[in-house]
Amino acid sequence: MMDRRTFISALAGGWWLIAPLKSAAQQPGKVFRIGWLSTTWVIKTPLWEVFIAGMRELGWIEGQNFTVENLVSEGHSERFPALAAELVQRKVDLIVTAGTPPTTAAKNATATIPIVFWSAGDPVGSGFVASLARPGGNITGLGGLGSGSSVKQLELLKEAVPKAARIAMMVNSAFPLHTLGRAEVEPAARSLGVTLTPVEVRGPEDIDGAFVTIAREKVNALLILGEPFMFAEREKFAKLALEQRLPVMNPFVELTQAGVLMSYGARFVDAVRRLPYYIDRILKGAKPSDLPVEQPTRFYLTLNLKTAKAIGLTIPASLLIRADEVIQ
Repeated sequence: MMDRRTFISALAGGWWLIAPLKSAAQQPGKVFRIGWLSTTWVIKTPLWEVFIAGMRELGWIEGQNFTVENLVSEGHSERFPALAAELVQRKVDLIVTAGTPPTTAAKNATATIPIVFWSAGDPVGSGFVASLARPGGNITGLGGLGSGSSVKQLELLKEAVPKAARIAMMVNSAFPLHTLGRAEVEPAARSLGVTLTPVEVRGPEDIDGAFVTIAREKVNALLILGEPFMFAEREKFAKLALEQRLPVMNPFVELTQAGVLMSYGARFVDAVRRLPYYIDRILKGAKPSDLPVEQPTRFYLTLNLKTAKAIGLTIPASLLIRADEVIQ
């Protein structure tokens, strides 16, 4: 049996066994690396400030316990596969994807790194998740435009321009969400007595040609089925639409703030505000397959009265009283 003096001597002599444990406990924790795939830069934007604030509320401080590497396609969706592969090579801990094309690329690039998407219009139809309640695999997140929203956009546009009989519709036939949107919108157009003229727009380089086609077709209004690159090109869309005195409905409030007539849809800021919840859970050990996908619960109608006046259009009172935001 060890006496008291022997025990104290052994304890003092074994300080070197205890010291490393104390030193290790004082080391800072892991700094998680988050990859972010998007069409345009998110960092140093108002959306970024919302994201950073949400992360901070959950104890995540940029530069201390997480960093973000934002790779962008600059409006060219064909670049996403290479960008997603680069994030995988960098061995990031989690990938955030903004929209359907980057989510598709990330899904194809990795089956192991967790992926959290936002503003993806049809997560099940696009093959990202098995179901909203049980995503399965390594992907989860927040849905984007919501089923049926394109029909509502057409109905609101027709209400704003009652005499519109010919309406152009900007689409991308290679975009899965637009396949769904067209399938919903075309029967609705027939019931409203509207002839739809599809105009293909797959990237920024197609915008000028699309508006030339729209002018030639002599349509009464334009319905834009949203694509991520349009956010960065909002000023151009507003300018070209105003030149043609064209009433435009789109899903992005940012385009309406830039000068197109109206928008109806979910807002990016709501999704970005919710992103930290998913990231926090996953970085703390939760599996994406166990986190249900959330769909937008609120859709906003925004009207630009300044644009309405410029194109000689009077917005019906029935729309004005239902608008969530009116830009004077």
